[in-house]
Amino acid sequence: MRQFILFLVTILFVQCAGAQKATSTQGTYITKKTATGKAKKAYEKGMEYNISGNDEKALEEFTKALKVAPNFIDAQIQWSSLKHYLEDYAAAEVGFEKVLAMDPNYSPKVIYVLGLAELNQDKSMEGIEHLKQYIASNPKNKILLAKAEKRIKEETFSAHAKANPVAFEPQSLGNLVNTTDQEYLPSLTADESILVFTKKIRGQEDFYISKKTDGIWQEGIPLTDVNTPNNEGAQNITPDGKFLVFTKCDSRKDGYGSCDIYFSEVKNGRWTAAANIGSPVNSRDWESQPSLSADGQSLYFTSRRNTGLGKSDIYISQRSADGKWSRPKLLSDKINTEGDDQSPFIHPDGQTLYFMSNGHPGMGGFDLFYSRKQADGSWGDPVNLGYPINTEADESTLVVSLDGKTAYYASDRIQSKNNTTQKEKKATGMDLYSFELYPEARPQPVTYVRGNITDAETQQPLVSRVEIVDMSTGKIHAAVNSDPDGFFLITLPTGKNYAFNVSKPSYIFYSEHFDLKESKETNDPYQLAIELRAVPEVITGSTEIPASALEKYKPTVLRNVFFDTGSAELRPESFIELNRLKTFLDENSEISIQLNGHTDNVGSDTDNLALSDNRAKSVFTYLVENGIDKARMTYKGYGETSPIDSNDTDSGRQANRRTEFMITGN
Repeated sequence: MRQFILFLVTILFVQCAGAQKATSTQGTYITKKTATGKAKKAYEKGMEYNISGNDEKALEEFTKALKVAPNFIDAQIQWSSLKHYLEDYAAAEVGFEKVLAMDPNYSPKVIYVLGLAELNQDKSMEGIEHLKQYIASNPKNKILLAKAEKRIKEETFSAHAKANPVAFEPQSLGNLVNTTDQEYLPSLTADESILVFTKKIRGQEDFYISKKTDGIWQEGIPLTDVNTPNNEGAQNITPDGKFLVFTKCDSRKDGYGSCDIYFSEVKNGRWTAAANIGSPVNSRDWESQPSLSADGQSLYFTSRRNTGLGKSDIYISQRSADGKWSRPKLLSDKINTEGDDQSPFIHPDGQTLYFMSNGHPGMGGFDLFYSRKQADGSWGDPVNLGYPINTEADESTLVVSLDGKTAYYASDRIQSKNNTTQKEKKATGMDLYSFELYPEARPQPVTYVRGNITDAETQQPLVSRVEIVDMSTGKIHAAVNSDPDGFFLITLPTGKNYAFNVSKPSYIFYSEHFDLKESKETNDPYQLAIELRAVPEVITGSTEIPASALEKYKPTVLRNVFFDTGSAELRPESFIELNRLKTFLDENSEISIQLNGHTDNVGSDTDNLALSDNRAKSVFTYLVENGIDKARMTYKGYGETSPIDSNDTDSGRQANRRTEFMITGN
């Protein structure tokens, strides 16, 4: 490959020089065509060594030619280009300046490479000026023209970025995670208690898992249930820590291409064997670097299929109601470029995408970017994360914590100044780091609700359906089943109100309301211990339910039924909860209920009693109008007589203003 590159460089210079017309200065220098004697012989030997890849001998011969004939322009070009290739940029700069002094029009590419040599010495102004001169010469080589334009953008951005650095103080994840092997590609659960990362040992890539105890990441343990003799990597763990999507390569048994996307999930306390996610996500092309949205409905990944804009592009696939993945679509031409766009990470806010690219203006090589989803669903212009997060080197995959304050990534360019042990100081290669992400690059804050569901009588865990609805749209934000231990975890972007519901056949459903219009600290998530009460079996086999059987069935609060102040008219967002109650009554057609209305103590007793009665009646009327037999229901207002909280606080009064239902019989 090296010899091929040198050969191309040589041919380009020869073609450019040979295409030049005679100039007024010609005659003050000699060319490969007019050279004679020792100079010509040394030049020809230098070209032979050059093409064969013998740099030292080639330089010796070009030096001989220039010693005999200092005005030998082709020898000067070849000597300078070799110095540039060998990264002796100062010597290359001097050499190319000599070429321009002989004839500035002899080979336009000289101006281009001179600009690169200057940029590589941090001479931004001189380098950019020469690249602009090259562009102004209207070169025929469109590939070099595009590279020159791109490099100018990079240098302009780089100069601005270095003059305006962002806050960046990376901290090692510690010697229990980072070792003398290579660790990279981190992923985290919502509560940042579990870290999954890729580790390479003697060329073998496998997954390791670390748990945080007292703020310290513990030793990484191989994820043996998922690891195989083949390479696994580029993983993404879901917020609840129960589902893993990742890349697996060279799998001849069930693979589609060189690398495919696989998944594993926790069942009965163990990770299942890796399973191919299948077509149409995977193809004969290369698929890798998956990132699953927090609701599990959108899969972002990188592919090199021919429908893209560049060498590698970011795609998205949506999961339908039947669990199947849609045909992947190219994400957006705002994100994807003619270069390489890779390693997407969709934050649990569902609106902020982090990725790496060498196609957008940056510091050079791969830089890290973020883009935000707009109100119309399109993606905004990518924003470079800035210097010194990005440098002239390649930056790799980045993931961001739930609260958006902490970023995690891998690097091999950070010194061990933060390491505190001898073992850490010996660490080499890629290691894992975290740093505080500056505010402008943070996603929308996200919290989560975590809980366990049990039977109220037996205290045994229940596998139940958990749904969260965005009350501004009426659409389901997330829907999951709790695991066999009754556990669930769902992320909640702030700035919205949510209706929360837990249901299970033959049980009375449970509802909750989460008001996140104001930001909620993610270090104070919702922690719920939910006890579901079974519908009494006696109801199905008796025409009369003993009072003793109903005593334990206290009223169920409908926490997502709302009225305007002083009004008994249902607000539209109440229909989500009332439709859930209708479904419950349809599924348990043998029971009858009473609807109860309550108020706080603001206002007169008489007014509050009338208001509560009218509100209960509004719910009754809605259910009748939607198909529930009115003979199965009664309603009653209690005014302010049955508070469940103090009326001395706003939150207490809000809790007392409620609508309930309770089972009353058959």
